[in-house]
Amino acid sequence: AIADRGTVRLTASEMVGCEVLPPMLARFRDAHPGITLELALSNRNEDLLRREADIAVRMVRPRQKSLVARRIGKSPVGLFAHPRYVERYGLPKTVADLETHCVIGFDRDPQPFRSLGTMPRQIAREMFGFRSDSDLAQFSALKSGVGIGGCQYGIARRHPELVPVLARMIRFELDVWVVMHEDMRATGRVRLLFDHLASELTAFLRTR
Repeated sequence: AIADRGTVRLTASEMVGCEVLPPMLARFRDAHPGITLELALSNRNEDLLRREADIAVRMVRPRQKSLVARRIGKSPVGLFAHPRYVERYGLPKTVADLETHCVIGFDRDPQPFRSLGTMPRQIAREMFGFRSDSDLAQFSALKSGVGIGGCQYGIARRHPELVPVLARMIRFELDVWVVMHEDMRATGRVRLLFDHLASELTAFLRTR
């Protein structure tokens, strides 16, 4: 079928692109081996209107017109630590206790925190003992025991060694959207991947 041929370009954040999408894309390739996939990772929302990508997985609601956007659900985010860190420094019992711990956070770009709602507006760069604007660098630091860091629960499930921190006190939620330009609706290969991702991400968010 013509729909099973050609290239589809997908954009997503670093964490979603590296930790969430690969097994989903593997299953898509198994079903549609004639479709070439391109994955562009960026924490900046690439403009679908400029055709920088065919499909985007986004954690904020797209505002532009001419886009087809499907809200998949909410992805909860909490704080976690590696057992190596916990063994050495213990766990905070209150939010105030975090001041005595190494917290992993942003360096010069606070935008990821802005997307988490109102509470993170009070979070300042100086609070972090380890700073990076790369989500992957933050996650690697978390898994290496550098400090306490934020992580989506769906991703943390794949790393069962991670220990929840202040789970009842600190919890955010991110909206998950799959988006494409409305002109792509009739393009079979793009529609196939759009529907596949919507289905797979729905299952991912439902798993507790």
